[in-house]
Amino acid sequence: MTADDLCKLKARVAAAHEEFNLAVLFHEAWKPAAYDAQLHERMGTSYATQTFQVIRMALNREMLLALSRLWDKSGTALRMEEDIGKPLRDEQVISALAAERAANMKMKDVVSEIRKDLCKSAGEAIVLIDKYSRGGSHFSVREHLKRFRDERLAHHQISVAEAPETSATDEELEGFYQDNSKLICLLLHLVKATAFDPMEAAEVYAYYAKFFWAAVRGEQTVGHPSWGCPGGC
Repeated sequence: MTADDLCKLKARVAAAHEEFNLAVLFHEAWKPAAYDAQLHERMGTSYATQTFQVIRMALNREMLLALSRLWDKSGTALRMEEDIGKPLRDEQVISALAAERAANMKMKDVVSEIRKDLCKSAGEAIVLIDKYSRGGSHFSVREHLKRFRDERLAHHQISVAEAPETSATDEELEGFYQDNSKLICLLLHLVKATAFDPMEAAEVYAYYAKFFWAAVRGEQTVGHPSWGCPGGC
């Protein structure tokens, strides 16, 4: 394990954090559109509902694309399994990270304790990575999301026989988002010595989204500028 190897790992984790931050933005804007029953009631079956569904679909799409980029396997991608997950299984990597952190703290006598803590975080991160890797309990979910992304979002699959029959469900996407949130938190602690609470970041954007969606309503709902005008005004 060289200093250059550690730098590359840190750079990939930082890039993963940046990518996940995009997913947070889209997730917090999308969540009310997906789950807020009062919002759905206000929209009803009005003309405005058609554009509401377009916005909901676009936010869903962008969140899925951001999350998928964390797991892409191309040479220029983040390669979560290969370039982040694999080094975490190397004891030399964990030892190097522990030694570096102890040196930065100027407390070399606590290396063993730091290493123990990092081993725990690495184990938890590996569990999440394995969950969505081949042979894992949720690998089929990741493959479904990936195939939907590749054939319906990134590209257009003409052949109906080859295209996914259904889109990614809200439940699949939400579960994938939450697991990636935990994973990024663990990676930042482990590799970057950074405390990151995904919930705190999400709360900020959820607060902004609350005010936006509170004003959204269909023209058949009191408060809409065209309320009471048949066919709109």
